[in-house]
Amino acid sequence: MSPPAQTSLLFEQPVAPKDQPDRIGRVIVEYAPVREILTKATGFMDAYDFTLNPYSGCSFGCTYCYAAFFSHSTDKRDSWGQWVKVKENAVERLQQRRGSLDGKLIYMSSVTDPYQPIERDLKLTRGLLEVLASHHRPKLVVQTRSPDVVRDEALFRRIVANGGRVQVNLTVTTDDEEVRRTFEPSCPNNRVRLQAAGELRKAGVDTCITMTPLLLVENAERFADSLLNTGVERFIAQPFHFQRGKFLAGTRDTALALMAKRLASHPAKFRQAYLDHYHLVRDILLERLPSLGEGKDGFRPPF
Repeated sequence: MSPPAQTSLLFEQPVAPKDQPDRIGRVIVEYAPVREILTKATGFMDAYDFTLNPYSGCSFGCTYCYAAFFSHSTDKRDSWGQWVKVKENAVERLQQRRGSLDGKLIYMSSVTDPYQPIERDLKLTRGLLEVLASHHRPKLVVQTRSPDVVRDEALFRRIVANGGRVQVNLTVTTDDEEVRRTFEPSCPNNRVRLQAAGELRKAGVDTCITMTPLLLVENAERFADSLLNTGVERFIAQPFHFQRGKFLAGTRDTALALMAKRLASHPAKFRQAYLDHYHLVRDILLERLPSLGEGKDGFRPPF
């Protein structure tokens, strides 16, 4: 097979320094160069060759996010969701990388969301995808909870047309908007995420819905219907981990109290009630969905 066409692709111009936003709402935006943009995958992602994170930090700031514990300082951990660091030379580093990425398994992103709101202005993720589409044939998994991922469906299809593979993983954690607002207050709602998954499938992009973690579900049968209506055929679930989340100031009591209330359980005893709920919902999803993986095995490379 011949290599991807080396036509002079017109990359979207990076935002000029004077136009780089230093704040988006309550979120402080910082900029810093990096030595490398591809990182050898380890731990939960060790079945992949590389992870690719255009940003550090994440303005979505979900209350259960494990990624906060990879922050380099206590201050960054404690203020998770309130800052984003932009890897300003990420596209150049990927362009300058020696060696082929043909067939390499790349997970984007493991500790941030590549389509968090700053991406609308900077188009950093898009620039990285353009490099991959022009010069490589990777096996790429894109993980996000943002419907903005639909913007780049043509680039995903170009990577595949050149001989690579792409799967977009879209996270949907509940069918209950009150639960979503409590645990994911800065995230897009469930309806638009499911709509985005359907649009990607209609565009011919392999798509997986990741219910990770699966929070409380109001109606499991109806939830299964909404998942199936997207046309997606691959799904992943895992339970909420009470000890791994990074709850921002004031959110832990509210989020966990809501969970206990919905489960009609005493706050000190609701964890087992949640696990019983998770297994009940999971069993219904196993019956209804064409494919449902769990945990680390579910996240193994799909190619």
